[in-house]
Amino acid sequence: MKVVIIGGGAAGASCAARLRRLDENAEVLILEKTNEISIANCGLPYYISDVIDDRSQMLVSTPEKFKTWFNIDVRLNSEVIQIDRENKFILLNSGEKINYDNLVLTLGAKPIIPDFAGMDKTKVFAVRTLFDADRIKTYVKNNNSQKAVVIGGGFIGVEMAENLIKMGLQVSLVEMSSQILAPLDEEIAAVVQNKMRDNGIELILSDGVKHFDGQKIVLNSGRKVDFDIVIMAIGIKPETSLAKISGLETNRGIKVNEYMQTSDKNIYAAGDSIETQNSITGEYELVQLAGPANRQGRIIADNIAGIKSVYKNTQGTSVLKVFNLTAASTGLNEKKLIKNNISYWKTFIYGRSHAGYYPGASQTLYKFLFSPDGKILGIQAAGYEGVEKRVDVISAIMRNNGTIQDMLDSELCYAPPYSSAKDSVNILGMNADNILKGFIKPAYFEDLETSYLIDVRMPEAFKTQTIPGAVNLPINEIRNRLDEIPKDKKVVLFCNTGYTSYCAVRILEQKGFNNVYSFMGGIELYKELTKNKAAECKKAVALN
Repeated sequence: MKVVIIGGGAAGASCAARLRRLDENAEVLILEKTNEISIANCGLPYYISDVIDDRSQMLVSTPEKFKTWFNIDVRLNSEVIQIDRENKFILLNSGEKINYDNLVLTLGAKPIIPDFAGMDKTKVFAVRTLFDADRIKTYVKNNNSQKAVVIGGGFIGVEMAENLIKMGLQVSLVEMSSQILAPLDEEIAAVVQNKMRDNGIELILSDGVKHFDGQKIVLNSGRKVDFDIVIMAIGIKPETSLAKISGLETNRGIKVNEYMQTSDKNIYAAGDSIETQNSITGEYELVQLAGPANRQGRIIADNIAGIKSVYKNTQGTSVLKVFNLTAASTGLNEKKLIKNNISYWKTFIYGRSHAGYYPGASQTLYKFLFSPDGKILGIQAAGYEGVEKRVDVISAIMRNNGTIQDMLDSELCYAPPYSSAKDSVNILGMNADNILKGFIKPAYFEDLETSYLIDVRMPEAFKTQTIPGAVNLPINEIRNRLDEIPKDKKVVLFCNTGYTSYCAVRILEQKGFNNVYSFMGGIELYKELTKNKAAECKKAVALN
């Protein structure tokens, strides 16, 4: 059996190694059109800033290792320009024909770099390959670059902005949307944006590039931004041209079934160039992440070797480091739920990284989305310790079709330095369960302006900071001051993070009030959102 793999990235390398472990006699060939194979793409921003200071660490594997360990041939600088499906051979740009029994397409994706008018391409860089990274490092050093502009606020854009700051550059990040990081909703994105601004990154949101003018970028708003170097991080486009000219079925990406087969049963595909099914909506979409790519490559190898293996779906689980902050998510965000007309509830909590009485505990903001029947729809979080741990736990529960009851019931590791007896995962489940059972009516930031606000904290805290327009009614006095609470309007109670206001709501509901709500996330969330909004307003005023 001869298997030819086109593309030597995560999916292709994973497929090749797994196939050899399953079948010692198969003839396996990897063809890679660049001079790089199996590099640590996700680490490129950190290599550029010398956080990873050893170039060899960026090489996950090498052609020599594939040959000596796995007896797999790797041919670099070998581009496939045609697939003859009927006669089962491929044609290289050199004119060479290579036969196959099974063909695997792991074609990857290419950076989107619009050809803006006036753009000097020698000063504009993408971050996709080790070659790209080396070029950026050399350019910054040789040209004494001082000002960098990152165009695009996705994962790579945000990571590059941080690492350029670490290199000592002034950094502006331009993003056409009203927020960075599309998988996050505005509340969690606000935390990340505040962290970036606090560390010296200028965020230019709701604006895009119009054209270049010498050493300036002219934005759609008319603003001009100086630069010495530009990092283009708008996004990536799946490589589908070879599949299209070969007559394989494509949409935005290459279409595959659960076995990772294309419309040709002898041709498989995986990685950034394919579409996979969303675990909640069932829709096919592009999810260009390393974890799924590696799993897909392994599944293809299994099926080629005669072991029935399926790719279930994609959740889009991801994590991002932003200075000392961690942001993570899985499932759908609120924007996608609205777009897909999916009914949902939402809640916010602040959970401690470990027991509050043990030194060094930090807080994590969680946004949790769930259906009226208790299905988990999505989780987003931003904090400093254990963030990805909790998101991973919830991701695993989702993968096994678990519900909020399973979160509430989860038995998780506990010792004071690591967690609390009621972990944040448990508390999120309890919080959601209370909402569904009607024990609490949730209120959100968007409800504050039109509601009667009651701060249920102690007077000392109220005098230090509160929400404008709120009155103070401490929880320990609430039973004796019921006549001060209106019954003819929506009343929102709040505290620091939401627990005290929850307790106060329970008191009032059992005293006959049915118009009382608890502001989920409390003052802490309010501070993050108003800080973010103030920064945007300040920027707008300064420009006008």
